Amino acid sequence: MAMATGLESAGDEMGAERQDAPVGKLATKVARNIETEVMRLGWPVGRSLGSEADLRERFGVSRSVLREAVRLVEHHQVARMRRGPNGGLFVCAPDAGPATRALVIYLEYIGTGVDDLLQARLLLEPMAAGLAAERLTEDGIATLRAILQAEADHQDERGISLQDPFHPELGRLSGNPVLHLFIDVLTRLTARYARTSRRIPKAQVQTAKQASHQAHRATVDAVIAGDGARAQTNLTAHLEAIAAWIREHRVRQAAHISGSVIEPEQVEGPRAKLAEVVAARIHDDISARGRQVGSVLGSETALIARYRISRAALREAVRILEYHSVARMRRGPGGGLIVTEPEPQASIDTMALFLKYQDVTAEDFHLARNAIELGIVNEVVQRQPGDDVAERLNAVIQLPAEGPRMGLADEFHKELAAIAGNPILALFLNISTELFRRHATAQNLTFPQDPAALTEVQNVHQRILDAVLSGDAELAQHRMRRHLQALTHWWH
Repeated sequence: MAMATGLESAGDEMGAERQDAPVGKLATKVARNIETEVMRLGWPVGRSLGSEADLRERFGVSRSVLREAVRLVEHHQVARMRRGPNGGLFVCAPDAGPATRALVIYLEYIGTGVDDLLQARLLLEPMAAGLAAERLTEDGIATLRAILQAEADHQDERGISLQDPFHPELGRLSGNPVLHLFIDVLTRLTARYARTSRRIPKAQVQTAKQASHQAHRATVDAVIAGDGARAQTNLTAHLEAIAAWIREHRVRQAAHISGSVIEPEQVEGPRAKLAEVVAARIHDDISARGRQVGSVLGSETALIARYRISRAALREAVRILEYHSVARMRRGPGGGLIVTEPEPQASIDTMALFLKYQDVTAEDFHLARNAIELGIVNEVVQRQPGDDVAERLNAVIQLPAEGPRMGLADEFHKELAAIAGNPILALFLNISTELFRRHATAQNLTFPQDPAALTEVQNVHQRILDAVLSGDAELAQHRMRRHLQALTHWWH
């Protein structure tokens, strides 16, 4: 069958690597090949990809390697292994949980600040409110009104939570899966940052909750009325009020987001496995210790006793942590689970997988990327860049026109994001470009190789840079907007 053919080909390609590759790396390769084939087939939920024996033979790997690969595939909720008669690896419908948790892990580790977080929200959420006003259905109206009613019913409770369902729901109602997922991540990050705030008198909490409810109601009224401009204005004012609240009440020495990254209720549902729960708890223990890279959390024996689990369950949990570069297991004397320096690719891959399942369109990404890149340009201009910035960006623009160029045009955009200094916007931009790249690969598209096309890209980048260096944010944003429109047409 088609799946078998695709996976056999992938297995043959890995033949030269099988003998020498570390188990973890080989398992990751197998997992990625399975996931790629699921996407190529159109994500046929419920379809069997083969039994464990079939898959081992197809890839030419051991049971332990295959099971680690399946663990990663299950972690991404691409497929699940069903044991027993008529069992096998079956394609499943994912949800946003692994994607949002993956981004949260990385963003917390790199020290995302509250100003970075709120800047990203101000760029994306008002846009979602405007789209929701255009696309709202009667079911959407009922959902928003139910959220408002639930808020009213809980006004007398003491606690305050910034992780309410209102903001992600507006993202969902925008009809743009990219905005929805990004806003979900931002809302979760805001809620965790709020946990670093000092205790607040009950009267202040009640006042804040009432103000939040009124702001939500005003935004909902505008969305239902189809008044996108008013909805955006109301939501912007509300987000600015949230920013002011956090700045006033946060614990001053806590400059960055901290706290439990993976909440137990997110992973202990009916679809969760023990390894997911254990990975979450280990990560929270690492967070509580201050994330000291290179420190030893404990030996395998000590961790088994601490979490009261089997060796097999612990090793599955460790593989998840290793995949996200949270920690790695070092064997032998003096070994144990070592805290590691994270890197973003696992987060990007996980997010890209989920959005691929959502069948995101080029237009969806254009809207989100447009907002992100214009925000980046504005931030760079506000920083009043000098000669060092000009030198960095000119070096990227003038990279030699040799070899594969599909990803090279992205380097200017990535360098701008790095200069802007907002890790959230930089990561969201990387996710956007990764999805475009995967789309191109699936469609057998290649970046234009003729010198004229490459020169034109360089010229456009230079014109954007000229406007940035002159301090003209409006002109720089105009040029970036036109450039992104041209790129979107090419990807179609």
